[in-house]
Amino acid sequence: AGPTYEAIDPVRGITNLSSGKMGFAIARAAREAGAEVTLIAGPVHLSTPRGVARVDVKSASNMLSAATQRAQSATIFIATAAVADWRPAQAADHKIKKDGSGKTPELQFVENTDILATIAQSERAQSGALFCVGFAAESQDLLANAQAKRARKGVPLLVGNIGPATFGKDDNALLLVDAQQAVELPHASKLTLARQLIDEIAKRLTPA
Repeated sequence: AGPTYEAIDPVRGITNLSSGKMGFAIARAAREAGAEVTLIAGPVHLSTPRGVARVDVKSASNMLSAATQRAQSATIFIATAAVADWRPAQAADHKIKKDGSGKTPELQFVENTDILATIAQSERAQSGALFCVGFAAESQDLLANAQAKRARKGVPLLVGNIGPATFGKDDNALLLVDAQQAVELPHASKLTLARQLIDEIAKRLTPA
């Protein structure tokens, strides 16, 4: 849950506006439903839901390590974090200072490893032992982008939302996309939506 922080120098970095509230609500709802929950949280200021084990991380690389380690024994992996796609290729050891010349620093970027795709392509996920759920925070064309992302990541269920409309807020609206259909979860509190999402995941894991 939450954003990641990719350092430029010891005092600056690149992050995003994700509050982590949706992910924390999902962790709470999963615990309420009886699951044993580990919440891997980026840099956020939120209280840990009761009964949930929490692991705090900072960068995308930190989050990848924590997620892949715990995915080895989990049965469900829900990827709600807004993970940075890129990071500076080299973080400066000291603060980059202005020198009065008007020149701006040139930053080079490298791509972060895709956490969801990495775990979804693991042997456990491919065998069905690990059920992977992804999130897509889009700014437009939600259905088309969510469908494309689900196929690209190789996950059975992709949850789409409009990121700028929900970052930092206590409510949201979700679009659940699987191989057969797209189902809207109408605008409601994030906890209400989280409980509905957990119910939807449970239905998919329960034999008919």
